[in-house]
Amino acid sequence: MRSVTAALARGVLCGWLALGPAGAAASELLTVSGAWVSPTVPGQSVGAAYMQLRSEQDASLVKIETDASSRAEMHQMTSVNDVMRMRQLEQVELPDGRSESFAPGGRHVMLVDLRHPLKDGDNVRITLTLRLRDGRMVHETFVAPVLRNAAHGSRR
Repeated sequence: MRSVTAALARGVLCGWLALGPAGAAASELLTVSGAWVSPTVPGQSVGAAYMQLRSEQDASLVKIETDASSRAEMHQMTSVNDVMRMRQLEQVELPDGRSESFAPGGRHVMLVDLRHPLKDGDNVRITLTLRLRDGRMVHETFVAPVLRNAAHGSRR
């Protein structure tokens, strides 16, 4: 019984440490930095999340879930003949040791069917599902703050 209790305590502690400060998380596999979510207005049904991801081994980001919306989708913005176009991505490759960016005007996470407006100062829990090269699925959870001016380098 003691070993089960100790194992559970270690699991809770590791989960708590993995969340780290808002907007950042690190595990042996994945580092998330600069994460933030844009605020919305009442009645707005979609939002967006941004972050930097760095994997310590080849992996594919295959799914994103959040407590703020019924679903989250990975999208890529591109300009074709001076017209911005957005397409949904099924997965994003995370090569070993290279940072991949989700930023305004480029690749981003679209939060679809928001459960409530996202206000400056709120926090959103985000879970990333990665598929490793050997086929195993790994889930990484972190908290991203809702920030009004994050895109301009200012936190408030």
